[in-house]
Amino acid sequence: MENHEAKCCPKCNSEFTCKTCDIGNCQCYTVTLSPETKNFLSKTSYHCLCKNCLVKTEKTLISASKYTFPTHSAMFIDGLHYYKENGNWVFLELYHILRGQCCKNGCRHCPYGFSKQHV
Repeated sequence: MENHEAKCCPKCNSEFTCKTCDIGNCQCYTVTLSPETKNFLSKTSYHCLCKNCLVKTEKTLISASKYTFPTHSAMFIDGLHYYKENGNWVFLELYHILRGQCCKNGCRHCPYGFSKQHV
């Protein structure tokens, strides 16, 4: 039984073919993910991502390992952890990754795949 499913990547909206019954020939099979990335992805709401987003997630998590979670205001770096928009702080993907869990508030740069639509 061949099962090729056309999917849209929930992160980048690109179309790809998922081969759930032939994982060895699926586009995601060629991506090597660290145990840390696999653990991170298990905490997300993503069921399937395109190859490019899997690679990007792996690189982002490797980069994130160089930083610690900011525990007081002096540790926050504008452009790295957040940016300001209309006087409000908008937290970036790195901040959320370093936080280690999703707050489920529908944050604009949520790396966990949660959005206000899920509320």
